[in-house]
Amino acid sequence: MNLIFRLLAVILAAWWRPRMRMNETSELRFRVWPLDLDLNLHLTNSRYLSLMDLGRTDLILRSGAWKEMRRQRLGVVLAGSALRFRRPLAPFARFTLATKLIGCDERWLYVMQVVSGPDGLACTAVMRAAFVKKGKLVPPEPVLQAVSPGFGKEALPAWVAEWAEVEAAFAE
Repeated sequence: MNLIFRLLAVILAAWWRPRMRMNETSELRFRVWPLDLDLNLHLTNSRYLSLMDLGRTDLILRSGAWKEMRRQRLGVVLAGSALRFRRPLAPFARFTLATKLIGCDERWLYVMQVVSGPDGLACTAVMRAAFVKKGKLVPPEPVLQAVSPGFGKEALPAWVAEWAEVEAAFAE
């Protein structure tokens, strides 16, 4: 139940927080609550993914992408993720979630998300997402240009391209 309150807080805070471009970093601060814990008494793996949804929501709202998505009647879907857990987050620990769009290709948006706690890096993730309309993928670059004019289609880091190849192997 506490996720709905966190979602509402992110949505409401987005109205007052500074606007940002799609290629800037969104930062959200959270605390590990008892309902976030697993049997090992640290932040459960599945909660990281739920919280990362909130980071992407903040980026979409504050960049103005949500307005453009509504205008074009687009949705956004997560198509893949790769996470690496480094350190546990203990009960009541404060932590920061940083979310940044690292680039796109003809079909996909690639988003890097980093969770840092009191002892340093806790988790890193890369997500692959897409804009969709009526069940079909929409090229991301025109949408990104409408939201952040001048958004460049920089070359993706080599490791992202390699990860995308591994993801494609799952489709076979």
